[in-house]
Amino acid sequence: MDKTWIDKQGQGAVSEVKKTGEGWVWARRHNLSSGRLTFDQRPADRGMMLTHGFLLMPAERHAGCPCVTASMDDIYFEHTISVGQVVNIKAKVNRAFNSSMEVGIQVASEDLCSEKQWNVCKALATFVAHRELSKVKLKQTTPQTEEEKTEHSVAAERRRMRLLYADTIKDLLANCVIQDDLESRDCSCMVPAERTRVESVELVLPPHANHQGNTFGGQIMAWMENVATIAASRLCRAHPTLKTIEMFHFRGPSQVGDRLVLKAIVNNAFKHSMEVGVCVEAYRQGAETQRRHINSAFMTFVVLDADDQPRTLPWIRPQPGDGERRYREASARKKIRLDRQYIVSCKQTEMPISVPWDPSNQVYLSYNNVSSLKMLVTKDNWVLSSEINQVRLYTLEDDKFLSFHMEMLVQVETIQAFLLLSDLLRRPEWDKHYRSVELVQQVDEDDAIYHVISPALGSDVKPQDFVILASRRKPCDNGDPYVIALRSVTLPTHPETPAYRRGETLCSGFCFWREGDQLTKVSYYNQATPGFLNYVTTNVAGLSSEFYTTVKACEQFLLDNRSDLAPSLQTL
Repeated sequence: MDKTWIDKQGQGAVSEVKKTGEGWVWARRHNLSSGRLTFDQRPADRGMMLTHGFLLMPAERHAGCPCVTASMDDIYFEHTISVGQVVNIKAKVNRAFNSSMEVGIQVASEDLCSEKQWNVCKALATFVAHRELSKVKLKQTTPQTEEEKTEHSVAAERRRMRLLYADTIKDLLANCVIQDDLESRDCSCMVPAERTRVESVELVLPPHANHQGNTFGGQIMAWMENVATIAASRLCRAHPTLKTIEMFHFRGPSQVGDRLVLKAIVNNAFKHSMEVGVCVEAYRQGAETQRRHINSAFMTFVVLDADDQPRTLPWIRPQPGDGERRYREASARKKIRLDRQYIVSCKQTEMPISVPWDPSNQVYLSYNNVSSLKMLVTKDNWVLSSEINQVRLYTLEDDKFLSFHMEMLVQVETIQAFLLLSDLLRRPEWDKHYRSVELVQQVDEDDAIYHVISPALGSDVKPQDFVILASRRKPCDNGDPYVIALRSVTLPTHPETPAYRRGETLCSGFCFWREGDQLTKVSYYNQATPGFLNYVTTNVAGLSSEFYTTVKACEQFLLDNRSDLAPSLQTL
């Protein structure tokens, strides 16, 4: 590939393109201005949307055949990009499934004069391999580094969340009451929503499409951002900055020769942000009587002042009927977005151990629960501390946490061990640290919330209690483990009481690997919280023996009950 490549849109030139290992495509782009669009104070997404080809390149290189964009995850833009700055883009296949794959992209910017560098955004796209005459079965990726192993492991959980996304939105809108202040606002200061409506038509030309003739997903996103920016500017009478694009799916392809009708309107305006809804439809001139719905997206804009602080925005007055529906749905999406960003995007060290649970965040809290355990599992600096009768104890010191990992082989089928230990109601049968367990709520087939009573630790007088979310997952593919993830949550129905000292579990759980016929490797992980850490440091001498006793009790429990799978356990 040539080191210099001019963007088909005339938006920039890539001065370097490199392949840096399996799946990676790395590019350095110098920004240029064009007659229609400039980079001067444009949103940070411009550097990503107009380099959609770099996402496609690793996908097609891995698949060995043409690929199309299926979806994009939420995109949060941290900075803007200006004229004269350098954009560094790196894309890689994180994991391949049957015919789809997740591609991660990192966008960073650099100021050549000041030599400052900063992250612009990270994004995740799903591509689907497409071959005309035969069914596609993608080869699996082989992660090498700890970071690659983490991305590979968590990609399965992200895929699950994408598949549930549409149903999650529908359930929340149907079952949750979203508070808004539409009736209490001063209507004299409102801007009618119809005043922000924008409609544009784009003709798909060969430079807008890939070698298959399908329109670049990034090109459609760029056009959508254009009309959304115009709609937002009609409300604020200023130049808005794009901050967030909601997760969305491409419903169908468009080809060279299609006309794309892009419609945008401001759905709702909050104090410092506004949501713009964009709909894209396609038709072929003279050949189609009905338009094809390509996709819809929701974009969040802010207006920054001279100090880069968000300005207060005017209120929006929705039109009766569909306008009011879109207004309230935007309020719901804002709540979901804030919950999701809080749970999914925050680092573990920056968020409380116990996170409030409610229906609006259950999918993302379950995702965080499982992905946190998977990230702990993929750490490569575990140290073997002791081994007693083939039961191994590993420790890991990472930042302010001390983690433990117990491992043993059991003569039990993997699915049986998974089902037996999924039921926390039976854990007191083998674990003395679980004195009693109450099932508080069966959230769905794979998630349940329990209230656990535990004996006092060390010199404590009061016993402990925990409110724990248990999330279980079956393998996504061969080589994946069965997973049971545990973490603390907060429930209004189970507040702290004087009778107990409230304990918290940040990240713990089991992983099960099939090692052979009737043979399973059972691994237990626990990321110790500060309260438990005090107990550990005063009992170092007895730590190995106590863990060994508990693990052997677990093994005996599995052996004694391997043929005793109650119907309630199978449907947990």
